[in-house]
Amino acid sequence: MAEESKSKTGAVKSTDIVKRVPRLIKTMLSETHEAKAQGRPLVYCFIFSLCDEIVRAMGMTPVWPENWAAFCAALHLTEGYLNKANAAGFSDKLCTYSTCGLGFDIMRSELGEAPPDSPFGGLPKPDVMIGAGLLLCDARHKWFQSAQQYTNVPLYNMGVMTPPYDVDPNEVEGYYIEYMVEELRGLVEFLEKVTGRKMNWDDLSHLLDVSDETNDIWYKAYQLRKAVPAPMPTEDALSAFAPNACLMGTNIALDFCRDLYKEVKYRVDNKIGVIPDEKFRLLWGIGIPPWYALMLFNLFEQRGAVFPIEAMYRPWEPVEIPKGATHPLERLAWRFYRRATYRHDKARKRSGDADVELLIDYIDDYKIDGVVLHRAYSCRTLHVGQLHQLAVLKQYRNLPTLILESDMVDMRSFSEDDVNSKIETFIEVLDAHKTKTTGKG
Repeated sequence: MAEESKSKTGAVKSTDIVKRVPRLIKTMLSETHEAKAQGRPLVYCFIFSLCDEIVRAMGMTPVWPENWAAFCAALHLTEGYLNKANAAGFSDKLCTYSTCGLGFDIMRSELGEAPPDSPFGGLPKPDVMIGAGLLLCDARHKWFQSAQQYTNVPLYNMGVMTPPYDVDPNEVEGYYIEYMVEELRGLVEFLEKVTGRKMNWDDLSHLLDVSDETNDIWYKAYQLRKAVPAPMPTEDALSAFAPNACLMGTNIALDFCRDLYKEVKYRVDNKIGVIPDEKFRLLWGIGIPPWYALMLFNLFEQRGAVFPIEAMYRPWEPVEIPKGATHPLERLAWRFYRRATYRHDKARKRSGDADVELLIDYIDDYKIDGVVLHRAYSCRTLHVGQLHQLAVLKQYRNLPTLILESDMVDMRSFSEDDVNSKIETFIEVLDAHKTKTTGKG
């Protein structure tokens, strides 16, 4: 039944490269079980939290529970875990990444092993967990604290700050860099103490080099997506994100991005588009997609609309790190800070919101006709400001917008009929707006 449902709601992909991703995910998750069997420490981590390369440089294996929850959602296998967490007292209003993960942790704790029907064999019990306050996300602090009830393993909560938009980044960067280096040094000392493993600073420097090269190639590939017709759609990009999120610093991710660039360039050079008749180019705004229903992108495409770019799960813009920042922890801190504040100066001088500045840049660079947001019910951090973002955006780029509503993991919140109806109406609005502004419908 799950397989039948999956075939109905999974997106049809356009590029060959992303067809490798399911196999990469399966291999990555299999390797966590191998690492556990070989006695290598497993570390629960969050993506984009500065710990990837540190964990790998110490000979440990990072594990990504939030991504595993998304994989489960894509397979339509989250309901049992969500119900288990709710029955244990965790509200259904909490982040469903976290309640899916907690439900699984509870089951594994009760059984003494992963439930037999767990996708990809489930996740082995971690040896240590790393939380992080990036993006002001409460789940990134509280999830693993709650999980300690069922794992009984050490936790380090790293206070990675989110710099404000309304100050000159150059005036406060010294404070933030000093703070982040201190937090990262504390993380290394903590991991050395609880695992008995020592940091290999040369390995960490090498991993940072590989990560930077990988991100730069990924970024260049997505710059090619400005082409008309669109060579690669958002539903493909959401798959391409997985190896870059979970395998950063590895040659696997680097080789994947090299091949990604080659394929996108080939499609651009040969004018191979996603759909034969591209009428509308849409931007997927800041919002987590419903992982169980990515076929919604195909619903747009059936009506002549394609998503050439997305504001979520994207490569970072290349940034310059001061030449004097040679220690790996300083490099990590500077890289994070420069990436996080990339549009802050522009925001301070214009819209007051760096996320809005990102949307404006993408609208201009990718020739966008309309913006679509998905409001994931259980994610307060990313989605609470969406209406405000659209209101501010309207002052600078007056384009049609659409908000879809459901959850990123809990498929009980999704109505295909409702989505179809909203898309149909939105296409009519796009057509009228394009006729009015360009004379071409």
